[in-house]
Amino acid sequence: MSADQTWPQADPGESEEAEKARRGAFTSRRVFIFAAIGSAVGLGNIWRFPYVAYDNGGGAFIIPYLVALLTAGIPFLWFDYALGHKFRGSAPLSFARLKEKFEFIGWWQVLICFVISVYYAAVLAWALSYTFFSVNKSWGSDTESFFIGEYLKVGEAGVQISVVWSVLVPLLVVWVGIGLILLLGVQRGVGLSSLIFIPLLVLAFLILVIRAITLPGAAEGLNTLFTPNWGALAHPGVWAAAFGQIFFSLSIGFGIMITYSSYVNRNTDMTGSGMVVGFANSSFEVLAGIGVFAALGFMAQASGVAVTEVVTAGVGLAFIAFPAIINEAPGGALLGVLFFFSLVVAGITSLISLIEVVISAVRDKFEMSRKAATGAVLVPMTVVSLVFFSTTSGLHVLDIVDHFVNRFGILLVAVVSLFMVGWGASALQRLADHMNRTGNVTLGQLWIVLLQFVVPVILSLVLLQELWAVIKEPYGGYPQWMLIVFGWLMAISLPIFGWIASQVSWRPDTSLAEPQYKTEEVS
Repeated sequence: MSADQTWPQADPGESEEAEKARRGAFTSRRVFIFAAIGSAVGLGNIWRFPYVAYDNGGGAFIIPYLVALLTAGIPFLWFDYALGHKFRGSAPLSFARLKEKFEFIGWWQVLICFVISVYYAAVLAWALSYTFFSVNKSWGSDTESFFIGEYLKVGEAGVQISVVWSVLVPLLVVWVGIGLILLLGVQRGVGLSSLIFIPLLVLAFLILVIRAITLPGAAEGLNTLFTPNWGALAHPGVWAAAFGQIFFSLSIGFGIMITYSSYVNRNTDMTGSGMVVGFANSSFEVLAGIGVFAALGFMAQASGVAVTEVVTAGVGLAFIAFPAIINEAPGGALLGVLFFFSLVVAGITSLISLIEVVISAVRDKFEMSRKAATGAVLVPMTVVSLVFFSTTSGLHVLDIVDHFVNRFGILLVAVVSLFMVGWGASALQRLADHMNRTGNVTLGQLWIVLLQFVVPVILSLVLLQELWAVIKEPYGGYPQWMLIVFGWLMAISLPIFGWIASQVSWRPDTSLAEPQYKTEEVS
């Protein structure tokens, strides 16, 4: 067995080498930073941020966005880092070592990652298909009819259900590929893939952006995005959108960064690493905004309409609007391959991080090798993903689950974790002391005040705003039973099953005592 596949005896004061052999580890701070950036930079950076910025003040949105990054995003990132790095465990084990009755929070986060993984893989499969479609523009002139009708074969919501082979095959390819990477372990799989894919992503997207800004009409698209609407700053909804965007895009609050930081050398500068990851993620979002709106400006000019008439986000932007742009753009095939390849690469690194949260939790909880735990996690994930998202109802289910798990899963568990750690355990000072032991950026009372008061209040307001929106008008016009089953019941069941999982006994040699540290040179 490799180091990632053995279970030496664990104890609170074990040596770092024994810990690495037991759980796996990143070999350097650089690998950790690349892995964290790979998790943070995902599909939402490319297809969500540009529209959110445009819809909330354009250039003026940068102000609340930076405020949100500095007062909520990076502070919460440090919070996750502190939990994983101090308590040296997956999300459930880290919370249990802080306070045993808090273990359910970690399992709640694990289940959120499970749910997101099974539909995120489907979007990745679409992007993989469209990378090949781009070569000869297989979608034809009517990109919407092709995506909805010919490719996904979308049926009436909740009525028509049958297998869509054009989705099932690439979806299976995605799961096999992700499985092979994860079987290699923390460093050779998760870490090495990030070292390869992140530079590839940046290179491909830089080429895409350079090509996009040279298209006719690109300047008008960029003017539409960056022209500031200063009056928007007076609207609370704009500030809520900024905090929501930062929160969703940094992969914080649902176990990923807790897990990744637990694989890092005990004497690594974690606060400096958080600054690098936070600003790298935001830089890529701005880069994505430039590329997307330059392309939309071209599309508007080619169609003879205003840019505001072609602006869209999410699935519509990626699989309907962008193929239409590719049809008209000179050298469109290259533009298409670069765009969809970027989606694939960004999706792979993010999906790996989501699944690693689940694998790490299973390994910590039970006496399982890396291979056994990976199989135990990937087999049910693959089955659920294929059953629900390679059918004619796949798009409908995906849309509902994504909406509810993001708003009433991630946001809610983040608020609960802050309340429990900050008030229930009064542990923020302990976490700050741990981070300050090796960090180049000192966490003082301001950090504690932000996490104890400011961030929970803001996230609660965003959560209440989202809840009111769904109550006032049922989401997406879907049948009520679908919203109940795939929306409300799914969101409500996650903390319940998280609590049930927390009642299962830990493997015999797992210690819930806080690990001890040796003072060494900071890396």
